[in-house]
Amino acid sequence: MPTPLFRAEVDADAAAWLARLQAEGRSEATESAFKAWLHADLAHQEAFERATEIWAMIPGAMLCSGVSTQAPASLPIRRTRGRAAGFAMAASLLIVLGAGGGWWLLTRPIDYATRVGEQKIATLEDGSRIALNTDSEVDVSYEKDVRRVTLERGEAMFEVAPNPSRPFVVRAGDKLVKAIGTSFIVRRDASGVIVTLIQGKVSVSDVTKAAVQPTLLAPGERLTVPASAPSVIDQPPIEAATAWRRGQAVFNDTPLSSAVAELNRYGGPRVTVDDPRLAGLRISGVFATNDTAEFANAVAALYRLRVQKAGRELHLLR
Repeated sequence: MPTPLFRAEVDADAAAWLARLQAEGRSEATESAFKAWLHADLAHQEAFERATEIWAMIPGAMLCSGVSTQAPASLPIRRTRGRAAGFAMAASLLIVLGAGGGWWLLTRPIDYATRVGEQKIATLEDGSRIALNTDSEVDVSYEKDVRRVTLERGEAMFEVAPNPSRPFVVRAGDKLVKAIGTSFIVRRDASGVIVTLIQGKVSVSDVTKAAVQPTLLAPGERLTVPASAPSVIDQPPIEAATAWRRGQAVFNDTPLSSAVAELNRYGGPRVTVDDPRLAGLRISGVFATNDTAEFANAVAALYRLRVQKAGRELHLLR
């Protein structure tokens, strides 16, 4: 079993490496040295996981700890007690801020983001959870009397911990989605904003039209607010609305152009429909979001089309 001193030193090293990797002067030499340290001992990997979990809650905390962001020329196995204590103090600051820094979270927004094809789940300090879909970004800024979240882009599912005295408000473009304790999905892209209520209650208002009565959604309802068209409320199957959480896309008599656009959000070989006459073909079925080739081949078999591969693109042709 590792001794407390050994664990403190390893935690301090992990915190220091995390600071170096977040610094603007990050280089290939830094990354190579980090990988060597990470794979040298399983304890290093466990310590780095602990540090990154805290960093996810308080990004940039190590920047105020006084730790040098310069990568060392070598990684000595033994350290002097003084130097280890210095790194341990920096690591302790990170841990203390993560464990009891609610006051700090009230004033500094936290950013969560995913790359194309990536999904991520974040648990907030009040127990609420955010699941981010592909290529998405949210900013979280908790205040004493309100929990504010901004969906900068993409799609996210929110599972809100009940607290009537501290509403949970999501802003997506010029729309505000207000909830107390509920589960809902918000999607924001160039075409507009979509809000789907899974359970509970939400109200959707327009920040530019304060006098307009908010729209109240019932469980199972979806509000679609196009960029330049009237809003529409419908009731899609919940299984379809939440399919991305299972790595799937569900289509029900969907135009091929829309189905292709949806699957292309997740990366992988990009499906292209060159012939505009094919864009209106209707597609139904359940497809894996990480396998566009399977989708293209299924569509080709259904409509007797050809799939032509060109680099990272899959062209659907007659």
